[in-house]
Amino acid sequence: MMVRDRLRPEVFRLPIEKIRAGYKSDIYFARTKLILERDKRRENVTMQIFQKHPDAVIVGTDQVLALLHVGTGRYRERERAERVFARYLDAERRLYARWLALPRQTWKDYEPIAREVFEISHELASLWEPGWQDLKVRSLYDGEIAQPGEPVMHIEGEYASFAHLETLYLGALAEGSRVATNTREVVASANGKPVIMFGARHEGHEAQAGSGYAAYVGGAVAVSTDEQGEWWGSRGLGTVPHALIAVYGGDTTVATLKFDEYVNRATDRVGHLTAQGTPEGHVNVTALVDFRNDVVNTSLGVAHALGQRLWGVRVDTSEALVDLSIVRELQEKEGFAGGSDVRGVTPRLIELLRAALDEAGYRHVRIVASGGFDAQKIERFEALGVPVDVYGVGSALVHGSGFDHTADIVRVNGKDLAKTGRHYIESDRLHPVEWKALVEEADWISQSS
Repeated sequence: MMVRDRLRPEVFRLPIEKIRAGYKSDIYFARTKLILERDKRRENVTMQIFQKHPDAVIVGTDQVLALLHVGTGRYRERERAERVFARYLDAERRLYARWLALPRQTWKDYEPIAREVFEISHELASLWEPGWQDLKVRSLYDGEIAQPGEPVMHIEGEYASFAHLETLYLGALAEGSRVATNTREVVASANGKPVIMFGARHEGHEAQAGSGYAAYVGGAVAVSTDEQGEWWGSRGLGTVPHALIAVYGGDTTVATLKFDEYVNRATDRVGHLTAQGTPEGHVNVTALVDFRNDVVNTSLGVAHALGQRLWGVRVDTSEALVDLSIVRELQEKEGFAGGSDVRGVTPRLIELLRAALDEAGYRHVRIVASGGFDAQKIERFEALGVPVDVYGVGSALVHGSGFDHTADIVRVNGKDLAKTGRHYIESDRLHPVEWKALVEEADWISQSS
């Protein structure tokens, strides 16, 4: 899915002070900026960005623009700015320590350090000379497909003003494109059936918003945390977890009833108690049914208890286990077809579950399959016509290699100049970036005046 409405820079809530100081940059890029500034080199360059994966879904271009917006420029009185930034880091750490002490701390205790952080940030901002408005950028949109070696973005401007940002913008493109491409492949395998991203536990929490957005661009219909949905205006979606079932003594039916009672019928969409419950806050009740390793009987028990209120059941059987439904069939029909494929979430297990639900009158209950699913496993299920309604996919969406992006200077002061083996590649697919349409008008006026 190509996204032609670019995300505005403020969406990303970037750590501006650290970006400008080169704190998050590979040290050689930060030192390159230092050298060029001290040697008063103001060369205008064209930076060309590409990757090597075939049919890659490019995501991260909007985040790159946000990085260029807040990070392009230089500090007046660089040595002073470095000293001020060191104070900023110290004050930030002390502020966090005070925050951890809440609620024992009062505003009287907290306010001096909070004010100190603000004043240091203000001082750094007053020393910063922005340069984003002088950059000419041409870029693909998030969601467009790129081939190996094809330009993803051209950045033209004074290199010293953005030399320190390469680490950050290449990282944004690599991560976003990896998740989006992985998701696109999984979604294509699912033949139109919804795919939910369960990838939050496979990455550091800092990656959630970017990965969730990339999965959305790649075709996922939902994510599991609110932060994963933040950039595209969605909320987390999920099922009754194993942990809740364990707290209720391993009784999946009781845990699901409690979920329905306290999430749907007593709260609104932001978790506030209401007098009667609110339809707009309704969550589709989906029970996780493998706790006792007997998904058929567990699903029937939950369906009997909830009836039409049960939206679906999720099967997440460990790949080390053989579900009791399969065991019973093995005992009754020795050597049934597919006898070697008995562990985890198997086609036969889903078929047995669907048949049992239908026979008991619960045709409305959907089946969500998760646990070890990737594009290949989904393709196999679909080829066999397995009656899965929704796929939940985790690590397969966020892991993988081959999505690294490369940036090269290919022109200097308008003349072709690049490392051996690289050269400027013209592309009529790149779209000019209109800064005035992307940033706030007041920001544009103040920075360009």
